Amino acid sequence: MEDLKEIGKKAKKAASLLGKLGVNDKNNALLCVADALTANAGRILTANAMDTENAVQNHMNPGLIDRLRLDEKRIGQMAEGIRQVVKLEDPVGEVLSMKKRPNGLLIGVKRVPLGVIGIIYESRPNVTADAFALCFKTGNAVILRGGSDAIHSNQEIVKVINEALAGCGIDYAALQLITDTNREIVKELLRMNEYVDVIIPRGGAGLIKMVVENSTVPVIETGTGNCHVFVDESADFDMALDIIENAKTQRIGVCNACESLVVHKNIAKEFIPLLVDRLKQKNVEIRGDEMAQEISGAVMPAVEEDWGKEYLDYILSCRIVDTIDEAIAHINRYNTGHSEAIITKDYNNAQKFLDEIDAACVYVNASTRFTDGFEFGFGAEIGISTQKLHARGPMGLKELTTTKYIIYGNGQIRE
Repeated sequence: MEDLKEIGKKAKKAASLLGKLGVNDKNNALLCVADALTANAGRILTANAMDTENAVQNHMNPGLIDRLRLDEKRIGQMAEGIRQVVKLEDPVGEVLSMKKRPNGLLIGVKRVPLGVIGIIYESRPNVTADAFALCFKTGNAVILRGGSDAIHSNQEIVKVINEALAGCGIDYAALQLITDTNREIVKELLRMNEYVDVIIPRGGAGLIKMVVENSTVPVIETGTGNCHVFVDESADFDMALDIIENAKTQRIGVCNACESLVVHKNIAKEFIPLLVDRLKQKNVEIRGDEMAQEISGAVMPAVEEDWGKEYLDYILSCRIVDTIDEAIAHINRYNTGHSEAIITKDYNNAQKFLDEIDAACVYVNASTRFTDGFEFGFGAEIGISTQKLHARGPMGLKELTTTKYIIYGNGQIRE
């Protein structure tokens, strides 16, 4: 593997060239990459099969294996995500404002690329293509460091993308993958302020905590997802059951899956048995408080750790509350700032929930599974930011830019 500083130098050089590319050049290259991914799906699936087999032999959590596994449909979705990015307006160069000062200076704000972005992620090889597409469209070079569990998949995806870029006459250093799986390499990357402008971690709580605590490069924190659904006393039961089943079981290994349920006490005796019966079909274990256990013997006892846990498994915590205020307080205490939902027919309660829940995405009568760049119309996404500075929620193109002031004068000097 190349020396990490050499990777950084090449990325810095590539970023300066990418920043000069016109939107048509970028879009044509992205379309070539999308076609190359589908045309070379067999190569990618062969590499992915090696990673998946290793994961099974290492007894990886089923939710994480699901994140890791690719098939032709998922590769097709990767390519379609890139095509969607092509259709989106290029934010680079957009002038956000232009004001004239009393001294005649015209002072404007313009969107520009961040520069070199380092992305550290786990398990999900589709991130490789998503991250490249968004960074490339916004004129950023990207250095990727995936997990060792997806190393073969990531290497093959990067090879396919680099081959497509070369065919368009574009420097391969626009996308580079760190293939050394030694964890010390990550810490070295986190201190490469000379070459890297921002670090974005995607993965579990342990990875994100390590990056935040060790990085001297600015970090955009993408958080874990302890997502809640609150079933209000006015909720339509069929709607609530459908949403909870979808949010919990459609894909268990994703950050926008429902991990925690909150139910109003006035409907709990009627609703909990229906919930148990519905989720029993998907082998979901429910861990609840004493009241939930009294209502159904199928509910297992919950401990304090359950209220804040991202299971990434067929497990759901359940808390019964007296009021919507108690529900909001519980959610704001234990959530991770990701996605929260209320199921209700009460307009006032819906608005109260929207106003008072502290999270990147807050839903009324819809599944938390929609927190996704593709679903929000961003094409792909770089991650779900759960912090409050620079970016929050699904991160698309605009979130991968910064701004600079542009000033026009005609000879002014400061007195």
